[in-house]
Amino acid sequence: MKKAQYKYKEIITYIIFGVLTTLVSWGSYAVFVNLLSMPVFFGNLLSWICAVAFAYITNKLWVFDSKSWKPSVIGKEIATFVASRGVTGVIEIVAVPLLAKTGFDNIFYNILQKMDILLGILYTDGIYSKIVLAVIVVILNYFFSKFIIFKKNNKDAGEEKADK
Repeated sequence: MKKAQYKYKEIITYIIFGVLTTLVSWGSYAVFVNLLSMPVFFGNLLSWICAVAFAYITNKLWVFDSKSWKPSVIGKEIATFVASRGVTGVIEIVAVPLLAKTGFDNIFYNILQKMDILLGILYTDGIYSKIVLAVIVVILNYFFSKFIIFKKNNKDAGEEKADK
């Protein structure tokens, strides 16, 4: 049973810290915009920085167990982490309005309407596009983190043992 638990530990912790990262983003945004009266652009930018910093630390320590504290390793990890989050952020920023303009949301809205699930009061332009893109972005971020940013290879494993 322990082997099965370990098998899914990475994905489970990634989801948990992903939810917490979202809370950090939304919470810090509310603080910057509401409490500190910052303009939306700057509040959003600073909340993104807070969320990315939180996500990096939690992914490094608890999701992907990257144990090296060498400045060269940390520098590479931070640079690739921020770059990959920037790429997926741009994908989301560009793709949500693009999908919404092509009528992508109407497909989901019509399906829900045919199922007698009327979400007119909760409907927002682009919401289904945003949901679908959020799922894609989470998956892309996971693969970037696992296979590029925090990838483990035999050389790293040997260095970690030598550091201890």
